This record gives sequence, C-alpha cells and structure tokens, in this order.
Amino acid sequence: MFKSKKGSTKIDSLIGQGTTVRGDISFAGGLRIDGTVIGRVSASDPKNGTLVVSEKARIEGSVQCSHLIHNGEIVGPIEVAQYVELQTKARITGDLSYKTLEMHAGAMIQGKLLHLSNGKQEEVDPITFPTVSQPT
Repeated sequence: MFKSKKGSTKIDSLIGQGTTVRGDISFAGGLRIDGTVIGRVSASDPKNGTLVVSEKARIEGSVQCSHLIHNGEIVGPIEVAQYVELQTKARITGDLSYKTLEMHAGAMIQGKLLHLSNGKQEEVDPITFPTVSQPT
C-alpha cells in the first residue's frame, strides 16, 4: 500500500519505472504507473478505480477512472468520474473530463476542460473579461 499526502490510497498493482507495457490495461482498485503504457488505461469499475501516474510515467492512450493523481505525462483523452489532482509536473495533451479538479502551479493541459455534471460533459468556457467602454 502506498500513501498519498491526502491520506491513504490503496494500490493493488504497480507498473515500475523502466517498464513499458503495450496494449490496453483494465485494473481494479488502485494502479500506480511509474513506467510507460502505450494503450488504453481504464478501471474495470469506472466509479471505483484510482490511478496514480508518477513524475517519470507516461501514458499514450485514453484514460478512464474515478480518481486520478497525476504528476507525469498523458497523451490522450482522460475521463475521471470523481476527483483529479494535477500535481506540479503533470502534463496532459488531450481533453480532460472531470467532476472535481485540483490543479497545482506548474501543471499543464493542452486540450479542453470538460466538466462532468450529472454524468454529462459541459465544456468549461475560458475566463473572459468584459469590455470596458470608454466615456465619450
């Protein structure tokens, strides 16, 4: 069992640093990736599966789980049913669907943020500032 700084996260499986897996992975419980995965990574129960992606890890493919703690690199679309924590060195190239998002300074996303509300995706609009008209 590995512990996160927010409490206890049970990890049932580990893909170690220096290991490359080619193909789709379906996991139950908790999975920690320290190596490289080229393929889809998904929880067998998308409402109850925690994925931890460490600083040295890389995933090239789609990701689906209920909780994601991310500090590595993911290239592909991500759907997280509950909670996402993007730590300082997290890098994402692809759209991120989430219910709750915590993003640390330094984390980067190249793609759309799609908020999940009642199981449906809603695109998050970028912050825009109203135009200020000048008095005449």
